[in-house]
Amino acid sequence: MSIPPTTPILQFGTSRFLQAHVDLFLSDALQRGEAVGPVTVVQSSGDDERRKRLSALARPGGFPVIIQGLKAGKAVSFETRVTSIVQALGTEMDWTEICRIVSGEAEIILSNTGDSGWKRQPDDSELLFRQSMSYPAKLTHLLLARYRAGGEPIQVMPTELVSRNGSQLKSRVVELAESLEPEFADWVGTHVRFVNSLVDRIVSAELEPAGAIAEPYALWAIEDTMGLVVPCVHPCVQVVRSLELIEKLKLHILNLGHTYLVSRWIEAGGQGSPFVRDLMNDSVSRADLASVYETEVLPTFSAWGYQNNAADYVAVTMERFSNPYLDHRLSDIAQNHDEKIRRRIKAFLDWSDELDVPHTQRRLRAAAQMLS
Repeated sequence: MSIPPTTPILQFGTSRFLQAHVDLFLSDALQRGEAVGPVTVVQSSGDDERRKRLSALARPGGFPVIIQGLKAGKAVSFETRVTSIVQALGTEMDWTEICRIVSGEAEIILSNTGDSGWKRQPDDSELLFRQSMSYPAKLTHLLLARYRAGGEPIQVMPTELVSRNGSQLKSRVVELAESLEPEFADWVGTHVRFVNSLVDRIVSAELEPAGAIAEPYALWAIEDTMGLVVPCVHPCVQVVRSLELIEKLKLHILNLGHTYLVSRWIEAGGQGSPFVRDLMNDSVSRADLASVYETEVLPTFSAWGYQNNAADYVAVTMERFSNPYLDHRLSDIAQNHDEKIRRRIKAFLDWSDELDVPHTQRRLRAAAQMLS
């Protein structure tokens, strides 16, 4: 019987995003000896389709990630292999082994479980593990196993697209821990380092049985904190004092741009199913978006003191939107459109008003009026 490999990184989530982002960075860094170690990936949802992906993720030789898009104005297309995952488990059938890993060898727990993974479940308050629990509840029970095994410090790094994701996850885990053992809740507060981070990469398609297609641009911004352990050294991994600037750039330039394009498409009748790249290839649509950025978005960032950062990010965003390989449909972006207008455009306008920026955002304010 083979001995399981030692994996100091435990990852919750098997998504194509993780495969083409965190797992790829770790794989590149491991080849240079600049990563904490290899990964055990955990499927926590119990979904049959995702379960089929598990064994393929840990195959010898890894899985492919294809990078396609524009970089510094030039088209790039190449394939790389991801070999950072050496073991794949599922909470439904491997809970005891996952507890063993967290109790002893794990140094970092990563996650990207999506909105559904964080949603509170009726069984979250149960005293013993149940598969139907949310990810925060499952994490709490794994940390309880580590606490009972001796309680060495550990780092938890959610990458879900939730503002202050580490802080929010800590609050939830402490809440659940208090209902289990008060001393355990104290231990979570002192021995578990919850790290805030922000991830960014458009991963356009998955490959079968494992792998993904992604754009060249990628970012994993990690907020510095006392005792931080950086999982790997990589050009796409940045440790920053605060995530606030990066969050605002992503939300109010990249995301705002997507939602503005959808608003214009809906206003024009919402016909067909165009890609973002189609609008970038249309001189009128491209010029309109560029003008929105120049006259309605950048003045607010300038008033905040980050004109150059925002201008650079606009240039990168326009290049990302022009990716000739990326099948990014406006109809997909249009899902939950009202909520996206509130978070991406209305919140930007409110922020602009707080900074006393003159009301010259005619097109953005018109888009905000589309709220039903």
